[in-house]
Amino acid sequence: MDAAMEKLVERQMRNWELAKQQHYDDLKLEPEKQVHDFVTISRQVGCGGPQIAQVLGERLHWPIYDKEILRAMAEDDATRTRLYEELDEHDMTWMEGILRFLFSGHLVRNDYCHRLTETTLMLARTGPGVYLGRGIDMILPPGRGLRVRLIAPLDQRIVDWAASRKLTHEQAKADLHRVEQERAQFVRHNFHHDAADETRFDLLLNLASFTRLDAVDIILAALRHRGVPIGN
Repeated sequence: MDAAMEKLVERQMRNWELAKQQHYDDLKLEPEKQVHDFVTISRQVGCGGPQIAQVLGERLHWPIYDKEILRAMAEDDATRTRLYEELDEHDMTWMEGILRFLFSGHLVRNDYCHRLTETTLMLARTGPGVYLGRGIDMILPPGRGLRVRLIAPLDQRIVDWAASRKLTHEQAKADLHRVEQERAQFVRHNFHHDAADETRFDLLLNLASFTRLDAVDIILAALRHRGVPIGN
């Protein structure tokens, strides 16, 4: 883990600890809930998912876990040990059951997907969070949290992608296609699910119709409707 990512992971771990203290010190996790409140954000490439997740996390005072942070946490033994220390025997039994169900008995310990899944479950078991990554919505227990999908017209996404990465229109178009294919392959290979199936999401937001700040407000409204406590 490079120094910049190490600092980012440490900052999010502090946010994780703070979120637990602020929201859940006096609230025992009920067995039927399995995990604390969470939002997963899936998106078409170029929809501004990281920016939306950032604002949402700030509004909720929840830590944000994107693909890079989750990868770094999953691959860092010290961070995983820190998370393990928050779990008791009941938590470990629950997590083992989820892992066996997700991997259908073909559990390969310590491969990347296993470590990613285990890390995500530990984080969600011990505190709230906003998750931005490939297939995270399929890791966390069904019927819990809020699963959001962001979409936008291809032309709009190409323009945004080109501007954010200083690419030509054709370069951005090719880049979008490549990243979308990589994401779809990751989901198919690890979760045996069609990445294009949008029925698994609770909320589908078309950013041709809403600004990114509108999207944050809509997600917060959906959380309030679910009874999730939200500050100012």
